[in-house]
Amino acid sequence: MDAFYASIEQRDRPELKDKPVIVGGTGNRGVVAAANYEVRKYGVHSAMPMREALQLCPQAICIQPRIGYYQSVSKQIFKVFHEFTPLVEGLSLDEAFLDVTHSQSALGEAEHIARRIKHLIRESTQLTASVGVAPNKLIAKIASDMRKPDGLMVVREAEVHAVLDPLPVSRLFGIGKKTLPRLQALGIHTFRDLRLGNEHQLEPIFGHYTAQAQARAGGTDDRPVVADWDEKQISSETTFDTDIDDSRRLHRELNALADRTATRLRAKQLQAGCVIVKIRRSDFTTYTRQQQLSPPTQETPIIFNTANSLLRDWLHQHPNTDLRLLGVGVSNLSEATQLELFTASQTIRNRSLDSTVDRIREKFGSVALTRGDILPAQKPIKR
Repeated sequence: MDAFYASIEQRDRPELKDKPVIVGGTGNRGVVAAANYEVRKYGVHSAMPMREALQLCPQAICIQPRIGYYQSVSKQIFKVFHEFTPLVEGLSLDEAFLDVTHSQSALGEAEHIARRIKHLIRESTQLTASVGVAPNKLIAKIASDMRKPDGLMVVREAEVHAVLDPLPVSRLFGIGKKTLPRLQALGIHTFRDLRLGNEHQLEPIFGHYTAQAQARAGGTDDRPVVADWDEKQISSETTFDTDIDDSRRLHRELNALADRTATRLRAKQLQAGCVIVKIRRSDFTTYTRQQQLSPPTQETPIIFNTANSLLRDWLHQHPNTDLRLLGVGVSNLSEATQLELFTASQTIRNRSLDSTVDRIREKFGSVALTRGDILPAQKPIKR
C-alpha cells in the first residue's frame, strides 16, 4: 500500500488533500510511523524522530496513529488478496507476498491478476497499492517499490539482469548502514558490481553468505511464499521500519507482541497449549520456534517468558542478525477453565493482574497501561 496510514487519514479527511501529513507520536520521543508523499519531498521518512521531521517540514500536519482502525482497513485489503490465492504471506498491515502460480489457469496471467487486485483495493477502500510481478519474492519486492505510488511493474525472467544490474546495491535486502561503506570501498556500487564481484574480496563482508549475496544480486531467490498464521491460532506480529539487531530492543518488541496476543486470548475466553515465535531476517528468511505449555494458560507472564526464551535461544544460535519482523502466536486453543481451590498463588496473582489491566484498557484505551517489560531502558538522570 502507498503511505498506508497517512493515505487513510487523507481519505477520511478531505481537507488534508495535497497537504504534508505525518502519522506518529508528537512527544519528546515521538517517531514518524508514516509520511505521505507530499512530506517526503522534504526528506521526511518513516522511523525518523518526529522532532527531526518537523525541522525539515515545520508546516507538516501531525496525526496520532489509529492502529486499531488501520488494522480494520488492512483486513479489507487482505480479504481481496485471498480472493486470488490462499498463499498470502503478510509482512505488515500494508504489505504482502502472494503466490499466484496456480491461480493463473483460472484467473488469467499474473499481470491481469495484479491489475484486478489494484482495482478491487481501490474500489473497496479508495486507497492505492503498488504491485511488483516477478518470478520470485526478491524481484517482486524490488519491483513494487520502483513505480510508487499507484504503480505496477512486471519483471519477466529474461529481463531480470537488465532491471536489477543498474540499481544501487543499497536496494538489496540485508545491505545495511554497516555493510554499504565496506562494499563501496571495494568499488561495488550496483547490483551488477556485486553479482560479478570477486568472492574472495567479499568473504570478509558476507562470510559464508557470500555466494547467497551474489546470487541475490543476480535475482536468484528460491524462498517460498509462507502463508500466514492459520485460523486455529491467535497471533500478533510487526514489521520494523528499519531492521533491528539490538537484542534488548528485540525482546521489548517481543514483549509488546506477547502482551497483545495474551490480551486477545483472554478476550476470546480461551487458553493456549503452545506458544509460537515467528522471526524474519532482513533477507526475508523466516523461522518459527514453538514450545508446548502444560497446563494450558492465558496468563501474560507465562506467554511473555516462553516467547522470550524461544527468541533468546534463536539469537544465541544466530548472533548479530538483523531482524525485519517478529511475531508471537498461541495455538492448541481451548476454552478457559475456572480457577480451582488449590490453584498456585502465582497463577491467582497473574490472572488478577491480567484481569485488572484488561478492564482498564477496555475503559480507557489500549495505551492506557503499558507493562514495564515493554518500556525502553531509561538513561539515569544526572544532577
